[in-house]
Amino acid sequence: MRDVAYVALGSNLGDRDAHLARGRAGLAALPRSRVIAYSAVEETAPLGPAGQRPYLNQMAALETELTPRELLAALLAIEASAGRTRGERWGARTLDLDIVAMREQRSADPDCRVPHPELSNRDFWRRELDELGAHDIR
Repeated sequence: MRDVAYVALGSNLGDRDAHLARGRAGLAALPRSRVIAYSAVEETAPLGPAGQRPYLNQMAALETELTPRELLAALLAIEASAGRTRGERWGARTLDLDIVAMREQRSADPDCRVPHPELSNRDFWRRELDELGAHDIR
């Protein structure tokens, strides 16, 4: 099944621009997938623990044949290649890639929820989705 996935990219550690570029390159190299469009990059205040640098955020529209679980595994591998380590929840990170939503597919898997459970709480995600023409994704 061919679907469109909306993937959020974020970084607030190190060279944020370079980390987003690495994330975009990783998305472009995904099997059975092609990037359709990217939103503009925007800087946002961090969510979570105090003392973090601001984030650079961007949204990608990705045409894909991958299931949510397959896409998540690929995104985790891209994060790891950018030096992402998992520690404090909502802590600082080199690269964060989240499946925000998919046009056709849903997932209630606790480790891979689609649409993302935080979608309604992230104004910048909604702005970026709107920029990509995904006004109906909520």
